[in-house]
Amino acid sequence: MKVLFMCTANSCRSILSEALFNHLAPEGFLAISSGSFPKGQVLPRSLTTLKAAGISTEGLYSKGSDAFEGNPPDIVITVCDKAAGEACPVYFGPALKAHWGLEDPSEVQGDEAQIDAAFHATLDIIERRCRAFFEMPFASLDPVGVKAELDRIAAL
Repeated sequence: MKVLFMCTANSCRSILSEALFNHLAPEGFLAISSGSFPKGQVLPRSLTTLKAAGISTEGLYSKGSDAFEGNPPDIVITVCDKAAGEACPVYFGPALKAHWGLEDPSEVQGDEAQIDAAFHATLDIIERRCRAFFEMPFASLDPVGVKAELDRIAAL
């Protein structure tokens, strides 16, 4: 099963989600990420946060929809923060869609410790959600059930 994490710039939240999902993923699951307006580079703080957590950053880069062209995802999860007035990207393919909004830790103002704390807090939320995702009883769920579970996980 392929999961696409989408955000606007594909430099922080969707990258963190892709890397952590793949770090935890059992065989048969794969995450990719993309941005509706890719920044073209991953934020260095995203990479250092992942490395500090023992998560591989190999192969991570800021990309657009060409990353999955010809190999569409099964599930698309947007991770933009609607509360901040940020427009979420739209994916028009046949995949199931869910929204797991995350505040953008790169927008946090403060000293290094406060910014680090914001990135680690975001990573903690992503980890809770990914672990809940992998606990879903996919074999016994139809698409409506999977969507309901994805929406439930968004509140974790």
